[in-house]
Amino acid sequence: MPVRVAVDAVGGDDAPGVVVEGVLRALQGAAGRLRVALVGPAEMVRSVLEAQGGSESTEITVVDAPECIGMEETPAAALKGKPRSSIHVGVGAVRDGHADAFASAGNTGAVMAAATFVLGRLPGVLRPAIPGIFPTTGGSCLVVDVGANVDCKPEHLVQFARMGKVYAERVLGRPDPSVALLSVGEEPSKGNEAVKEAHERLRESDDIRFVGNVEGRDLLKHAADVCVCDGFTGNIVLKLAESVATVLPMLVRNEVIAQGLSADEAALVSRVLRGTMAPFESDNVGGLPLLGIAGAVMIGHGGSSAKAIEQMVLRAAEVVEEGVTARIAEALAGVAV
Repeated sequence: MPVRVAVDAVGGDDAPGVVVEGVLRALQGAAGRLRVALVGPAEMVRSVLEAQGGSESTEITVVDAPECIGMEETPAAALKGKPRSSIHVGVGAVRDGHADAFASAGNTGAVMAAATFVLGRLPGVLRPAIPGIFPTTGGSCLVVDVGANVDCKPEHLVQFARMGKVYAERVLGRPDPSVALLSVGEEPSKGNEAVKEAHERLRESDDIRFVGNVEGRDLLKHAADVCVCDGFTGNIVLKLAESVATVLPMLVRNEVIAQGLSADEAALVSRVLRGTMAPFESDNVGGLPLLGIAGAVMIGHGGSSAKAIEQMVLRAAEVVEEGVTARIAEALAGVAV
């Protein structure tokens, strides 16, 4: 049976154009395993859909949501004042069984608030978390949390480890993934009080292959399959990693000029650089799920391109197909926090 994904048609800096384009690309590459509902002001969305050569069909429909939540709006106020927003309606479609997942590149805080309020947390989940995928010398590393929770207690970090483990197993294809704590030193005595206590709890956990603390310099060397940290630290690491894709090419171009390389030599360097930087392109990831919510909710970057939207929608389908939500519930069931 095809996976049904409700997509926020007006979420993101360049919506609805890039959203519609990305959805059409996702449907083309999904080989019939996907159905999409574009959620937004119906007349506007249909107009954009038709302008891009699409039309409503069994694969793609338009669901009217006349209100939009801007990127700069306060989540709580927007959700209360705009009950017919694309985010509200899209998350509600998952709750009511009309969609299997919701995906948005819109206001992250509003998506998180709506998902938590409308769908609720899975039993036992203290706080939902957002994972981030980082390219490393040994494949990819999942970092949890990258922005949902600025302040965390030890029990939150331990739950992030369990939720991250499930995602790494089910979506990234890592059987029995290694799990580490991101800290200021490898020794168990390093880090703040929350990290030190979380280290003890993870070390004593029979269901997690805990490999200890890792430092930031080892993250991109694939120190572990899953690295756990609070959202404050994780978001800083995420934004620093994202800057690599723009800063490193600038530094290389400056050096090419300084070295006085020929056009052929510069072209060779450019080709190598493009291949090296490809894993750092956020478009290849698209979006990631809000872990711990009682339903599949994907969050994308506000500046998402059509390619990023395509990947977010396809990843939403993958999360549903792999039963990530149910697996997280199983992993947390009966486990003391």
